[in-house]
Amino acid sequence: MHQMRAYFLLLVVSILSLSAKGQLIVSDSSKTDSSKFIKILAADKFRRIKQDSAGDLNLLIGHVQLKQENTLFFCDSAVQNMKLNIVEAFGNIHINDEDSVHTYSQYLKYMGDNKIADLSGKVKLTDGKATLTTESLQYDLNAKIGTYTNNGKLTNKETVLTSKEGYYYADTKEVYFQKNVRVQDPSFAMSTDTLLYNINSEVASFVAATTIYDGKTTIRTRAGYYDMKKESGSFSKRPIINDSTQTIIADSIDYDKKSSTGIAKGNIFYQDSSNGISVLSGEAIFNKEKKNVKAYLFPLMVIQQDEDTLYMAADTLYSGTLPVDSAKDSKNDSLRFIAAYHHVRVFSDSLQGKSDSLYYSSKDSIFRFFKDPAVWAKESQITGDTILLTTKNKKADTIFILENAFSVNRTKEGMYNQLRGNNMTGSFVEGAIDFLRAKGNSESLYYLQDDEDSSYIGLNYAMADAIGMKFNNRELKRISWVNAVKGVTYPMDKIPGDKRILKNFKWLEAERPKSIAELVSNPIKE
Repeated sequence: MHQMRAYFLLLVVSILSLSAKGQLIVSDSSKTDSSKFIKILAADKFRRIKQDSAGDLNLLIGHVQLKQENTLFFCDSAVQNMKLNIVEAFGNIHINDEDSVHTYSQYLKYMGDNKIADLSGKVKLTDGKATLTTESLQYDLNAKIGTYTNNGKLTNKETVLTSKEGYYYADTKEVYFQKNVRVQDPSFAMSTDTLLYNINSEVASFVAATTIYDGKTTIRTRAGYYDMKKESGSFSKRPIINDSTQTIIADSIDYDKKSSTGIAKGNIFYQDSSNGISVLSGEAIFNKEKKNVKAYLFPLMVIQQDEDTLYMAADTLYSGTLPVDSAKDSKNDSLRFIAAYHHVRVFSDSLQGKSDSLYYSSKDSIFRFFKDPAVWAKESQITGDTILLTTKNKKADTIFILENAFSVNRTKEGMYNQLRGNNMTGSFVEGAIDFLRAKGNSESLYYLQDDEDSSYIGLNYAMADAIGMKFNNRELKRISWVNAVKGVTYPMDKIPGDKRILKNFKWLEAERPKSIAELVSNPIKE
């Protein structure tokens, strides 16, 4: 088809060579009443060819200028059908649409009645800010819409957007990209199948599966928008943000790349794989660069351990990273802390706990329970004003109870061995309490057993400066007293009713988390 046009153009040139020399300023007066008629403003050479039914032709060569209403057309040569109000233009075409949108190409077929321009050959459309390039484009001057169907590229400052198909809306300064959409920006790359981009605001909106990658972080979403100026976005339909160690998934995420902060809402999953920590919540705030997360709508934290995973729930859970001493902590690129407050509950197969607030640091591997804490291990319960639980290889190792320390060990028969003191220390073996030692105003109350048949023969009460209890297979096996020992033993059938428990005794089994489901669905509230 292009060859035929080229042949036709050579024929036109030969005809025009017989016409008058010099630039002609030509105007048709037969349709001056029609605003849609394409007027000739100028051409170096001009000739009119009379035709009967097909309509007269105007043949124009050299510095051609045409006009329709407020739109100007420039080209090297053109053929105008006056009856059909159609222009075919060739070479260095420029359409100036109301001095707002400028379009360039090498070939143009323009239908004046409906103001549709079909352009091909090095097509370029620009509004003075962004530039669209393609090999073929249809531009509707009425609707101010440009359409390409065979690959196009939009350049806006340093951002380049490409797609197989696209629709440019001049009035709203938006481009709707479809099929194999790619965005390349100095700070990120984006790929999707459908994208709406606003040239002025530089906001990209997407309704199909989309991937954004900045060299470190990958964002996957199926709906939302991304503001390229502010480097922030809002993503929905279960977006995923991840890097080498962190993953964030939620129903929706608002994310600011400059500050690395975001708000996640709905069925949140956060994971730091390098520290074995995951968080489930209804809502959370996070900082991806600092690896901080604050979950505050029914949050649950999962601390992965070798054999006994620990679960933690509270009104609010906060976790972040600690400064790393490269000399001392060469094996860790990040150390984590956990802060939990109000109605804290902890559950694992071997250990359970509750308190008003809690703090844990992976630097010293200590769980710190504050305000009315209680810790359970197998058949033992420990309470006090403050409890420090040290872990080793992610298992309970030692325990320190500060002020009002109280330990209760329940026997198989439902009786309670008890130990209290100002402070208390203890150790664990395979998740079970192995030894406890109370110091300062210490008291003990335990049931004596026969060495031969293990039957209970009495109850011993004692006071001392320090008292130690040794356990084996979850049962009390030996007790020792140090300094100022006083005590009394009662036969089983002569134990006074008020001597079966020590002062401030409380068995808190009802508050003990017994499963993961109970940890989440049945929080203890005051």
